[in-house]
Amino acid sequence: MASRQSRHGLDWMNFFISDVQEGFGAFVAFYLADQKWSQGSIGEMLTIGRVASALSLIPGGALTDVVRSKRALIAVGIIMIAGAALILALRPTVLFVVVAEILHGATAGVMTPAIAAISLGIVGRRAMSCRIGRNHRFDAAGNALTAAAMGALGSYLGKSTIFLAAAALTVPALVALSFVRKEEIDYDRARNAGKDREGRPTLQGLAALVKNRQLLWFTCGAVLFQLSNASMLALAVEGIGRSRSVQSSLMASAMIVAPQAVVALLAPWIGYFSELWGRKPLLLVSFAVQIIRAIFFGFVSNTAPLIAVQLLDGISGAIRSVLTTVIIADVTTGTGRFNLASGAVGLLVAVAASVSTIAFGFISQLLGHWAAFGSMAAAAATGGLLVWFLLNETKPAQYID
Repeated sequence: MASRQSRHGLDWMNFFISDVQEGFGAFVAFYLADQKWSQGSIGEMLTIGRVASALSLIPGGALTDVVRSKRALIAVGIIMIAGAALILALRPTVLFVVVAEILHGATAGVMTPAIAAISLGIVGRRAMSCRIGRNHRFDAAGNALTAAAMGALGSYLGKSTIFLAAAALTVPALVALSFVRKEEIDYDRARNAGKDREGRPTLQGLAALVKNRQLLWFTCGAVLFQLSNASMLALAVEGIGRSRSVQSSLMASAMIVAPQAVVALLAPWIGYFSELWGRKPLLLVSFAVQIIRAIFFGFVSNTAPLIAVQLLDGISGAIRSVLTTVIIADVTTGTGRFNLASGAVGLLVAVAASVSTIAFGFISQLLGHWAAFGSMAAAAATGGLLVWFLLNETKPAQYID
């Protein structure tokens, strides 16, 4: 059983890591637009960040399975984000913004699997779902509060202060990380390894992941969900970032805060109910909510109703954020490849996000917003049907620890 110090350290680490990881990422486009960058140039910079993030996921997952000091991986990621934030604030030239985007993107492959590994390492499989729910409560709360504060800073003190504040917040993030006791992170448990008859840890080959049908069906569903989700809000709020209004940062903040507040409220309950009802019913609910959200966005264009519809993203976001980690842990139990599998799923989901931006942007331009949102709803429906018919319930009858 993890000590109270480690559990609370992990809580606040998630809170402050959310601050530094998400607190400025969503504002890059607005900041560069304010610096009079062209739309094409902004898109190129954001693409560089996404590519760096995607390419780091599998190596980062494999590294997390191997490296014993998970805390060191997270500390390196936090320092990388601080560097990216300072570069954006002080030197927003093309070369330096490219470096900042690569640094920021690459942290996804370092920090995301390491946080999941620490969580699994200190609580084990039996308490994993509730621990992940708690992680996302603090993550979402930090994201929402910081987005609101940074939106206000960007509106009234200049958009560069968003990144200076993000850099400053790396300090409490590192302090919180230091409270997680390294001796309480079980190395073998953190990578979901099994044990042989003599109690020694076992590690399966990569072929075991490739042949894992349940991992395959879950990944296909996740890809279709992200294909539907990635560009939905961008199309819905098109034009806000270039309105040149002093309130544009605040409106962008509201779009982030609204669903994150819902995630903070629901995430621990998702972990609890996934143990009570199983994973599959909740997963199907996330697809149903996504379909409804896509349909509503086809009718809404004003800011206030957009924020109301965006609350639905908090429901599906709470379910997906918790269950993605939990289900991957379910289907990789005993392999010792938990973090590598998480990285592989993350890479495919990231590719789906990039395809979504291109595909639905093209559909919207060619056929209109109605056709784009209808296509997103169809993608979500396809993913829901795949999960319904092909994915088994992954909650084990008995945990290995």
